[in-house]
Order: sequence, then C-alpha cells, then structure tokens
Amino acid sequence: MNSLTTGRTNFKALWVGVVLGVVIASGAAAGPEQDNELAEKEFARGDLMVSMELWRKAALAGYAPAQARLGDILDKSEEDKDAVDWYRKSAAQGNAAGEYGLGQMYLKGEGVEKDVEKAHTYIRLAAEKNELLAVVMMMNAYRTGAMGLPLDSDKADEWEAKVVQLSPGYVPARGKNTEKEKKAGSK
Repeated sequence: MNSLTTGRTNFKALWVGVVLGVVIASGAAAGPEQDNELAEKEFARGDLMVSMELWRKAALAGYAPAQARLGDILDKSEEDKDAVDWYRKSAAQGNAAGEYGLGQMYLKGEGVEKDVEKAHTYIRLAAEKNELLAVVMMMNAYRTGAMGLPLDSDKADEWEAKVVQLSPGYVPARGKNTEKEKKAGSK
C-alpha cells in the first residue's frame, strides 16, 4: 500500500470516528426514543454504522422498539443468537415487533431450536397487536395450514379483514378456493 492510499484510509477512519462521535455526543442527552428515531433517519440515509450504534444505545437502555430493530438487523446479518436475545428482550416488554421477530426465529429455527408452537404463539401475540406482517402470516396460515394450524377459511377471512383495515391499499385475492367457496360452488 502506498502512502497516498494509507493516508486516504486513515482520513476515512478519522472522518467516520469524528462523525460517529458528533452524532453520539449530540444525542448524549437524548433518551432512547430519540436515539431510535435518529437511528432510523441515519439508516434511511444509508449510514448503518451510526444507526447500529444508536440502536444499540437505545436497546441497552431497555427501549423495546430499538431492541426489536437491532434484532432485525442482526437476523439479516446471520447473527441469529444475538438477534434472538434482542427479540426476547423486546417481546418480554410486549413489543409486537419483538414478538413477531422472535416468532420468526422459532419458525425458521434460527438462533433457537425450531418450535412451530412457540412461533405461532409469538406471531399471534404480534398479530393481535396489529403488527401487519404477523396479521398476514395468520391469514395465510389459516388458508394453507401453515404453523400447524388447521385450514379454516372463516378465521382466515377474519385475519384478512384485519389486513384490509391495517393496509387500505390491500386488495383481497379472488378465487382463492377457500373451503367456503368450494362448498358454495358445489351447490
């Protein structure tokens, strides 16, 4: 490596350190909720390093939404055991995103032993709190028999109504051949 390349690398490292220090120092008096909001903004701008540091700070302070978000990032990074730990902390506080994330980990068997019953429990808890992805999963599970649930078009329709309520742009599928539609077609 020549001295110009080394100088650029050192400057870049210094710059990242200064920016991170300024962001953290400016948020030193901020609470975990503000740190979480700032982390989301930094993440949207593409600054994962700063966002992770802010989420970790908020998560360590016990802020459940930051714990769930940290779990999401760690799950995507294949840091499954750490993701499960953060999801558990968030779910223990009744946070729907944490419950959904933990349910997903049990469903996939990532970071924990696969347990479809626990997955269903956590995903259902999140769905009951209107966590959209969890509601969609419940709807689909009753349509397909996933998560060990029985096929039940009435329950699937109830969850679908909730999806429509939470996501006004959602258009229910037509011709989905539910049990009810099959019976109506055979008459």
